[in-house]
Amino acid sequence: MAWSKKQLSTLLVVVVTSFMGTFLVSSINISLPAIEKSFELNAVALSWVVTAFILASAMILLPAGKWGDVSGNARLFKIGLIIFTIASVFCAVAPNATWLIVARFVQGIGSAFSNTTGQAILVSIFPLKQRGQVIGFNVASVYTGLALGPLIGGFFTQHIGWPSIFWIAALLGILATIIAFMFLEKEHLNKAGAKNIDYRGTVFYMIGLPALVYGSSVIPSPTGWTLIVTGILLLIIFWLSESRAANPMFDTKLFTHNRLFAFSNIASLINYTATFAIVFFLSLYLQKIKGLAPQDAGMIIIAQPLMMAIFSPIVGKWSDKIQPRYFATLGMTMCTMGLAAFAFLNENTPLWLIFSILVWVGLGFGLFSSPNTNTIMSSVGKTQYGQASGTAASMRMIGQIFSMSIATLFFAILFGGEAVSEVSVPTFLSAVRWGFTTFAFIGLVGIYFSTARGDLNRGSETER
Repeated sequence: MAWSKKQLSTLLVVVVTSFMGTFLVSSINISLPAIEKSFELNAVALSWVVTAFILASAMILLPAGKWGDVSGNARLFKIGLIIFTIASVFCAVAPNATWLIVARFVQGIGSAFSNTTGQAILVSIFPLKQRGQVIGFNVASVYTGLALGPLIGGFFTQHIGWPSIFWIAALLGILATIIAFMFLEKEHLNKAGAKNIDYRGTVFYMIGLPALVYGSSVIPSPTGWTLIVTGILLLIIFWLSESRAANPMFDTKLFTHNRLFAFSNIASLINYTATFAIVFFLSLYLQKIKGLAPQDAGMIIIAQPLMMAIFSPIVGKWSDKIQPRYFATLGMTMCTMGLAAFAFLNENTPLWLIFSILVWVGLGFGLFSSPNTNTIMSSVGKTQYGQASGTAASMRMIGQIFSMSIATLFFAILFGGEAVSEVSVPTFLSAVRWGFTTFAFIGLVGIYFSTARGDLNRGSETER
């Protein structure tokens, strides 16, 4: 069936936005050593350049999904693009690390508004039988951003300087904003529905998550452990509060009464927890241990997202015809095997082997992501697309936060407040090995949830 002009224009604006966010994330990873040198940061502070963005996104994604359902996804999508673009400019002109980290946090808020509503907009205008293919295109744009980020980011960092990456992000933001205002139609604003939302539980979530993340960065101090325990307790209170609310921001019944939705989201959370810090670790490893320039390191790292970009739309289309969990479980297994292989990295590991493992992990992630997202979005009704999209994006971002928190935890324990460039090679490699070993064990748990989720009943959803 041919796609309408509305469908094609909507697909265009959503994939451009998806590309924009991940391009920035991956290009910043490759520029971390340059940022460390520019602002004289230690390892833990440097990790916050990455963590601030994904923390803000994770805090906002859940409520953004609900806000989109009741007040218009297109409207929130445009607001997010404007915030992202302005924050990118502030990142580019940051005079110090504090400014940069705060601007990155605001940038993450804008990205959250656009990402969670973008997928909901996309899913709402395509029929169920085409959903896997369309989601595959969107996921491919995400991974294309991840693939080009290290390459382009490495080039600009090496020849112009790291602020140029944020200028590129600002230009992409302007382009996406223009396309959004040209093609996305206004939606009816359900103000009455918005007034009835129970916001109380969300406050616990938005305080508990930062407490948990920041606490992991100051371990083993008593403050760190106190913040972690406090964060966990606040997240438990959030869940209990949302479970009892008449009109919750986050519908816990989607997890307690929908096994397919719940297990698919848990599998996504685990997958991103296990895999997100791969680029973070390898970017530092290739430049510190192997002595590669940013551009050359980007040429190695590009292998993983390139495979993800190539195979995501293909596997997404297959998942419209074959049960998605078969692809997702195979992909999770391949990722776990690659993580276990990275746990044996040392000074003499050849670059061709690192490249090969990245190709393997990239293929595994390509097999996992589109079918898993297809399952999540197809396991709910049309009136819950915003929440489902917000939840899926939140699982991705929370997984990324957990991944960075684990990496930061090993840095905090082993580096003693020193910068990555100052610690000894054995100490740095010890942190990398502990990190990848931990991620491999986490991946094993993910294989179970991916397998045990059950089959998608394609006749259960109505196009309402």
